[in-house]
Order: sequence, then C-alpha cells, then structure tokens
Amino acid sequence: MKTLTTHSGSFHQDELFAIATLLLIFGDGIKIVRTRDTDLIKNADYAIDVGGINDAKNGRFDHHQEGGAGQRANGIPYASFGLVWKEYAHLIAKDPRVADIVDKKLVQPIDAADNGVALFSPVREGVYPYLFNNVLSALTPTWRDSANVDDTFTELLPLIKVIVLKEIEKAEYFFRDLEEVRTAYAHAKDKRIILLEHPYPWKSTLGKLKEPLFVIHPDQNTGEWVIACVPNDTAKGFSYRVLFPTEWRGRMRVELAGICGVSDAEFCHKNGFIAKAWSKEGALKMAEKAVNGGV
Repeated sequence: MKTLTTHSGSFHQDELFAIATLLLIFGDGIKIVRTRDTDLIKNADYAIDVGGINDAKNGRFDHHQEGGAGQRANGIPYASFGLVWKEYAHLIAKDPRVADIVDKKLVQPIDAADNGVALFSPVREGVYPYLFNNVLSALTPTWRDSANVDDTFTELLPLIKVIVLKEIEKAEYFFRDLEEVRTAYAHAKDKRIILLEHPYPWKSTLGKLKEPLFVIHPDQNTGEWVIACVPNDTAKGFSYRVLFPTEWRGRMRVELAGICGVSDAEFCHKNGFIAKAWSKEGALKMAEKAVNGGV
C-alpha cells in the first residue's frame, strides 16, 4: 500500500480533487495521512499540497514554495489539482481533447481559486456566486461541532471522485454528440430550425453558424419538446438572435395554444427565449410560426 500525505487542518478543493484523481487512477490501495510532520511527508509515496516541492516524477505536488509551481499560458497558476492533472490526466482521460475540456471546466477554476486568482467580477454589490468552495466551507466542522475534520475529508472523497468521473464522461460524450449536431444541421431543410432527437450540447457548434434561430430537442425528464432560441453569444447566452412573439410570452397551455395555434403547446417563457410543446410536431409548428412572426 502506498502512502499519500496532505496537510492537516482545514481542507480545500484543490487537494480533495487531486487526491480523488489519484485514487481513481491507482485504486484505493493508498493510505491517506493528513499531517504536517516533515518526516511523514518526506517518506510518503505522494505529497499533495504540502512539503514545498513540485517534483511529479517523485510524487511531489505542492505549489506553496517560493516561486510557486509555474503557471499556464493564460496566467492561471498551478495548484495541487492542476499539477496532478498535468501529470496523470492521460491515464484517466484517454483522449487529450477530453483532458483539455476537463482542465478548462474543472481543474483551472479550482487552481485559480486556490491561488487567489479572480475569474469573474460581481455585478451586484454584496452578492456573489455560490461556489463549490462555499459548499466545502458549509460542510467543514467548526469548534461548535462534534464532527472531526479528518472524517469529513474522508467522507467527501467518494463524492469528489464521482464529480471527476462525470466530468470526464460528459466530455467524452461531448465529442460524440458534436457529430450528431453537425449531421442534424446538414440534413435540416430549413437551417433556421434545427431538430435534435436527443438533448445534445449544441451551442458550441450551432452558435458558430449564421442560420440557426431555434433548436428543438426532447426534455429527457418530462417528455416535452423544447424549442430554444439560439443566443448571440453562446458563452453568455443573455441575448438571442430572435425571440418568440411578444403575445406568446408568459402564456401557458390552453391560452398559449389558442394564441399560437398549436394544440399541444405547453408554455412560453415570459422573456421569450424558450418554449415547450408536448410533441415533436407541435414543437416544429411553434418554431415555424415563430420564424414567421407568430403567423
């Protein structure tokens, strides 16, 4: 059994994710020791976020030493998660494209947070996004609690492992789904309306094409068919190339059906960027009418 050390006391998301990644790669035959004891750290097979050494070949993944552990081309410094991911991602995410997506979506934000690098600016004074760091802070025992911080750390690792696996899985599906989206676009008679047979991730593909206005796909949870407006900026998604007619907005069921002329219309959002119907045919009719101004 190999020994892995990380620092004792309060834990952070970067070492949790770094350790979870190592457990996924090398199995659970790793003994985790949370300590500040220099001898234990020195003699461990892995030292994560502790020890003051960045030496991947010898299992050392720390970034607290003077000068840090380097940074990416975009300026985001490496934390322990990023150092582990850089060294071992190819063993868990076989496709380099998948590893890159997970790095951008999951690893880099965690590294940035641990290094105090801001990735956004608040737009409402005193109100901030509720991030995974906030979740960990809420779960970390205080002096008022009887729970042990080491026990909480151990209890969280299975969840962190699931998150890493799910992000890898979704990134793998993303590349497969891209081909389905491209095929749907190629076969669409009216390229303003793109019909997808499953809720594939479409924004990064269709958002780069000039024709699409509406994307139709099933809602996997309810059985409804979604008609989504294509955003002008797919990264932000706050403005759209076209919206549903004003008179449809905020209407539901019988009232909406009477206005739009589609019997199984379910609802149209009050801001006009999404609507639903109970059949594929109904969704197509709503999109076609919306393209023609509601007629």
